[in-house]
Amino acid sequence: MRPNSQALKHKLSHDSEREFGGTLGAVCIPIFLPLTVLFLISLSRSPEASLFQWPPPLPSADQLWDPLAPVLLLGWFALHAVIYLMPLGKVSEGLVLRDGTRLKYPINGFHGLCIGGVFLMLLLGLGAPLGYLFELLLPLAVCAIAVSFLFSIYLYIRSFWAPSHALALGGNTGNPLYDFFIGRELNPRIGDFDLKYFCELRPGLIGWVVINLGMLMKEVELRGSPSLAMILVNSFQLLYVADALWNEEAVLTTMDIVHDGFGFMLVFGDLAWVPFTYGLQAAFLVVHPQALSSLKAAAIIALNGIGYYIFRQSNSQKNQFRRDPTHPSVTRLETIATATGKRLLVSGWWGLVRHPNYFGDLLMALAWSLPCGFSHLLPYFYVIYFTILLIHREARDERQCRAKYGLAWDTYCRRVPYRIFPYIY
Repeated sequence: MRPNSQALKHKLSHDSEREFGGTLGAVCIPIFLPLTVLFLISLSRSPEASLFQWPPPLPSADQLWDPLAPVLLLGWFALHAVIYLMPLGKVSEGLVLRDGTRLKYPINGFHGLCIGGVFLMLLLGLGAPLGYLFELLLPLAVCAIAVSFLFSIYLYIRSFWAPSHALALGGNTGNPLYDFFIGRELNPRIGDFDLKYFCELRPGLIGWVVINLGMLMKEVELRGSPSLAMILVNSFQLLYVADALWNEEAVLTTMDIVHDGFGFMLVFGDLAWVPFTYGLQAAFLVVHPQALSSLKAAAIIALNGIGYYIFRQSNSQKNQFRRDPTHPSVTRLETIATATGKRLLVSGWWGLVRHPNYFGDLLMALAWSLPCGFSHLLPYFYVIYFTILLIHREARDERQCRAKYGLAWDTYCRRVPYRIFPYIY
C-alpha cells in the first residue's frame, strides 16, 4: 500500500526539526551533563569553589559511593510512589490527546510535600543526622544518574509496544540515539500510574527541598545555628517548590506533558539535574558562610517577592484562560482569534511580554543567588543556566506557535514585541 503523502510529509518535517542539536546533542548531553552535576557538587565543597580552577577538584572513587545512598534514593522514590497512589486530593483530566481521549491525573503532589515534611520532622525528632546528606551528595548524585540511564533505557524499549498515536511527534524519528534522548512515548504508564507526570514534580523536586534542609542542618552542626543567608535560600526555594505542587494541575498544560516525549532529557532533568544543581547555593554556604545585613536581606526578600508575584499571577492568568476562557477573570482581557479556533491573549500580563512567567522566574533565580555574596561565580550558576534555558525554551515556543497559529501569531508578535525582558529582549 502506498503511504499517505501528507502523513509522510508530516513525519519528514518532524525528522528534520530536531531539538537540542539533533544527534550530536543526543550523544554529548547524556555524557557531559552528568559529569557537570558531579563537577559542580565537588566544586561547591572545595575551599576555592572557583569555576576556573585548574586542575578542577576531582572526587576520589571512595567519595562517589556509599551503600546508604541507593537505599535512601530508592526508598524516597517508593515513598512518593505510595503517596501518588493514595486516594488524596482530586483527580483532573489532561488535554485532549491525538486519539481524542483525555488521561486522568491525581492532584496530590502537595500532599506528598506535607507527608514528606512530617516524616523528616519525625526523623529529626528521633535524632537522625540529616546533616549527613552533605557527605552523601556525591553518592546520591551518582545513584540518581545511574537510575536516570536505566530508567531511560526501560522507557525506550517499552515504547516499541506503544501504539503510534501514543508516541511523541518529535521523538519518533527512527534515529535510536536521538529518540532515546528526546523520548519516544508521550505518556508512558503502568496501569494508571503515569511515569512522566510522577517524575515531573514529585521525587526530584521535593528531594531538592530535602537536600537544602540537610545543608541547613549541616551548618547547624558546624556553627551552632543556621545563617540568615542559608535560611533565605531554604525559604525561597521551599516557596518555589510548594507553589509548583500547590498548583500541580497547571503542569498538565505545559510543554513537558503535552509535547515532549519521556526520554533521557526529562528523566535526567527531573531526577538528577534539578535536585543536585538547583540547590547549589545551600551546599556552597556550608563551606563558604556569608554574613548578610538586615538591609541586604530585606532587599533580597523584596526581589524574590516581586519575582514570585509576577510568576504566579501570569501563570494563573494563562492557566485559567486555557482551561476556561469564559471565566470572569479572563473575559475582560483582549484576545486575537486564530485559525485553530483558539484565541491568544494580548492584554493583562501576556500583553506586556510574551513570557512574563519566565521574567518572574528569573527574578526569583537571582534572589536565590544573592545571599551567597559576590565573591564567587558558582552560586550564580543556576541563574546563568536558567536564563539560557528559558531563552532556548522561548525559541521552541516561538517555532511551535508560529507553525500552529500562522498569521495570528505574527499579529500577536507585533502587538507584544518583547519576548521575556520588557524593553530589552
